Amino acid sequence: MSAVISLKGITKIYRTGNVAVRALDAVDLTIRRGEFVSVMGASGSGKSTLMNILGCLDQATAGEYLFEGERVDSLSKNERARIRNQKIGFVFQVFNLLPRTSAVENVELPLLYNHEQSVKDTRQRAIDALVRVGLKDRLLHEPNELSGGQQQRVAIARALINHPRVILADEPTGNLDSRTSVEIMNIFCELNDAGITIVLVTHETDIAQYGRRIITMRDGVIKEDKAVKKRRPGRGQSVMRHTAQDADTEGKKTARPRSTAPKPRGGKA
Repeated sequence: MSAVISLKGITKIYRTGNVAVRALDAVDLTIRRGEFVSVMGASGSGKSTLMNILGCLDQATAGEYLFEGERVDSLSKNERARIRNQKIGFVFQVFNLLPRTSAVENVELPLLYNHEQSVKDTRQRAIDALVRVGLKDRLLHEPNELSGGQQQRVAIARALINHPRVILADEPTGNLDSRTSVEIMNIFCELNDAGITIVLVTHETDIAQYGRRIITMRDGVIKEDKAVKKRRPGRGQSVMRHTAQDADTEGKKTARPRSTAPKPRGGKA
């Protein structure tokens, strides 16, 4: 398969006064279309800096970065933003959902910055993305009406809205319990099986095993790059094939539909 990401000699140096910190040191890396790559490493190993550069959120100090054959390291700020918006989906440990905003409105947000997309298609695409991750019964719920697992699924739907070539996931299960983590990883596995390239940062070995390849970083360099011999399978049926009500019992406790009854005027409710 062709390379979707290619790094050659990528170096990142942060300077604080006279002190220079080499966060990445001449990293070479190729990720091919359709791969599922897990990136591991201790705090300070360089894995987050690597993800920021892959996501066009930061620029390398030196080296060459090609995304689908296009030189990224030499692009302007606006051109990098175009690649971020149209070709890369992001999922973070913190869900980054807007409060007092419905799930479907949160998912629509990236389309507001994509001027190639007509307004007419925006709502339907957001609905389709939420249905894909099993949230067809939670379209109008706000973040405080959703469980942690459901909020992360909204974040995944938002990452899917522009049909990205690559999804970058930075500790996506870090705030979730073990059962919900399995459900979220099932979604990533199905997205990868559908052809989307996944790059996932995690410090948990069992989560890394969902990938097909594990990269271990230390002191700004890749210390190990190996294929996963026995990929961890998803447990049970995928939440992508069910509604959130069936797939996430936790949501039954925290997801409350809006009341349509009129509020009393005066006195105690």
